[in-house]
Amino acid sequence: MRTRIYNARILTMEENRNIFTGEIRLEDGRIAEVRSYRNEAEKSTSEAGKWDEEIDACGNLIMPGFKDAHTHSPMTFLRSYADDMKLQEWLFDKVFPAEGKLTEDDIYWLTKLAVMEYLTSGITASFDMYKLKHETARASEEMGFRMVLCGDINNFGGTAEDVENDYLKYNKDRNSLVSYRMGFHAEYTTSRELMESLAETADRHQAPVCVHCSETKKEVEECRERSGMSPVAYMDSLGLFRHGGVLFHGVHMDESDYEIIKKRGIFVVTNPASNLKLASGIAPVKRYLDLEIPVAIGTDGPASNNCLDMFREMFLVTGLQKVLCDDPEAVPAMDVLRMSTVNGAHAMGLEDCDVIAPGKRADLIMIDLTQPNMQPLHNIEKNIVYSGSKQNIKMTMVNGKILYQDGIFRIGNTPENIYVNANRIAERILGE
Repeated sequence: MRTRIYNARILTMEENRNIFTGEIRLEDGRIAEVRSYRNEAEKSTSEAGKWDEEIDACGNLIMPGFKDAHTHSPMTFLRSYADDMKLQEWLFDKVFPAEGKLTEDDIYWLTKLAVMEYLTSGITASFDMYKLKHETARASEEMGFRMVLCGDINNFGGTAEDVENDYLKYNKDRNSLVSYRMGFHAEYTTSRELMESLAETADRHQAPVCVHCSETKKEVEECRERSGMSPVAYMDSLGLFRHGGVLFHGVHMDESDYEIIKKRGIFVVTNPASNLKLASGIAPVKRYLDLEIPVAIGTDGPASNNCLDMFREMFLVTGLQKVLCDDPEAVPAMDVLRMSTVNGAHAMGLEDCDVIAPGKRADLIMIDLTQPNMQPLHNIEKNIVYSGSKQNIKMTMVNGKILYQDGIFRIGNTPENIYVNANRIAERILGE
């Protein structure tokens, strides 16, 4: 499949490269060429017949798709079910009991609902931590969506051997839309023996380990009571981060934690909307950036957020840091865009999905600049972060294939069918 996107404003997200007018040429799901126009005449030149598909961007912006670096896709059935609760009660009293009733078929349909929402927000890949991963993988592949699965073992289920098997299974095909990263749920749900076993597994493959970490004060205090250390220090002492890793949340940190994170090359994924709604706190994003610790952005699951909207997350990341630091210059828009694209891709192991450049995957979005919230065009990058919304997503493309365009889904299934099945599942489990 050969596709040409022309007459576009292009934000490649490469270092020190500004927006320019030009075109992008795609072949077999990858970017083959990026051209900058030399004159006005080139903007409207069609090359019909040379391409399987030509897309006139009409001056709108093409950029890399957003990467949702932490989520739980099948939790769509819990949206607005258990709100206004503290995290521990919400998790153990409401979420875990309901999740225990899920079937494989449920996971399949609930994932499809989440993917639809990702596409409307310009998200081209998500980092998904959930059980019954084969059904999440099946749903994603059928829809043409890129999904990175994350290990979620804990005392309630799963072993290090399971993680290793999934790691080998989902990473054997480098061209697959689905890949896998080692991980476990959290220190407070996982025994020392299980964590040590996972550390040994990670060592064998020199693989990073991903985990919920330091989300609440209670979590940190209880870990210190059990181990005499913070969650970061304790898990590091068990060898879990010898090959790097990813910390989801990273809200409540000790001074020594920053040193460990920096030394181990660990990514932090901030989830501002979820942390606000559960009153977990505000992650010290500016501090991470000042220390050159890479930060990515996640929505968390639709049970705690409750929406899968990268625009809301981006605004909250910068807005909360400005208030937290009493500094309106804190975490500027371009830093936030880098977190939501380049850093997210790297945290997820998607190094070929980070920027627009030859050889990279064609995971692209088109931002509609003709909407009133994008005018005037003083600074497009700032418009995206400070005034942008899902209404500006005109097109979402994954692997060179358009999955969403002008409000229409191209996902091999009708929205109505997905909605019917999602509601059927929610009624069966939560209506009892």
